[in-house]
Amino acid sequence: MKSNKDRCIALAGVFQAASMAAQIAESGTAESENMEASIRSLFKINADSVEDVYGGLRGVELGLRLIQRQLGEKQTDNVMVTQYVIALLHLEGKLRKNPAMLEQIKEGIQLADRRMDHFPLLHANIIAQLADIYSNSISTLKPRIMVQGDPLHLQNPDNVNRIRALLLSGIRSAILWRQCGGGRFQVIFNRKKLAEEARRLLHVL
Repeated sequence: MKSNKDRCIALAGVFQAASMAAQIAESGTAESENMEASIRSLFKINADSVEDVYGGLRGVELGLRLIQRQLGEKQTDNVMVTQYVIALLHLEGKLRKNPAMLEQIKEGIQLADRRMDHFPLLHANIIAQLADIYSNSISTLKPRIMVQGDPLHLQNPDNVNRIRALLLSGIRSAILWRQCGGGRFQVIFNRKKLAEEARRLLHVL
């Protein structure tokens, strides 16, 4: 049985991916250290623990801060991010009922993993391949996530690829959240517990 700590870390992964997708859409940039932790989680299929999926708690620090703020302090400065999080959790539920698509995603990630023998994790080639996986799978499910931002940044193909790769990592975290016993409504009804757990974990860092 997974603990509240595990659920909080997994949800932090969803919040972090959603937040960076929003950042890139709005400003064209995202912190590479955070992005690396989120993208790397796609390849950590047989991790020893939930924490290990992100390379330790530090890998989801941004997500934990967002949970503390969004779910605990009732701040509304990131309403869009919370909407993306709910959408990702909803799409994970649809994906779970589609084993063929899950297999397709798994095969795509394995292929990208092999290509990392030749390219670093955040290389444009790897990100483009992950973006293609998202476009050919999750993006075909309804309702699609319509990321909003500055048209200037959203017209840049590299930014679009990074957003899609991050949304794919958000789905990975949503799957982990579900495996840890999380559900869509827990984000609403358990928000205080999750915010308290995020605060506790941030204190450990």
